[in-house]
Amino acid sequence: MSTTVTAGEVKALRERTGAGMMDCKAALQEAGGDFDRAVEILRVKGQAQAAKRGERAVSEGVVESYIHATSRIGVLVEIDCETDFVARNDDFRAFARDVALHVAAAAPRYVAETDVPEAEREAELRVYEEQAADKPEHVRPRVAAGLFGKWLEGVVLLKQVHVNADRHEGKTIEELRAQTAAKTGENVVIRRFARFAVGEE
Repeated sequence: MSTTVTAGEVKALRERTGAGMMDCKAALQEAGGDFDRAVEILRVKGQAQAAKRGERAVSEGVVESYIHATSRIGVLVEIDCETDFVARNDDFRAFARDVALHVAAAAPRYVAETDVPEAEREAELRVYEEQAADKPEHVRPRVAAGLFGKWLEGVVLLKQVHVNADRHEGKTIEELRAQTAAKTGENVVIRRFARFAVGEE
């Protein structure tokens, strides 16, 4: 027997997850009306769909800019998608603006972890292994890995929590990118960014 789902429940789930109406209705029915379970079903489904979208080509998009009020910091960021229709979408443009603002404030150095040069990764890891040398031997690798992970969060854009953490519920840039991809139904890629600050080399 299928669970009866109200339009209000579907609307509430859609507002919380950004998923389509039919997907929300199906998830609520599958979850037997359990809202939290329906959210989980949509998250799993969304991750599977995002993985499929990740294989699709992106040849449209926008270059968004952000200039700080002091005019001493400026950012250009390229965010790509699959179609011109999505490139003009409000959610997509808002995401691009949010990324530009974040880059201005947080000054990451790389878009993704895979962009970090191997030599730099190895050098940093060696430093953290030395810092962990005074710890008991069995915890040293874990301590070094934890310190290295923190360093990556400092330099890799996708790993960073957005500077407006309250507004974005503590989500990372990668989580916001995935959310935008789910809302627009397209592969969304942060291609590159450039950050300029007066007086910096």
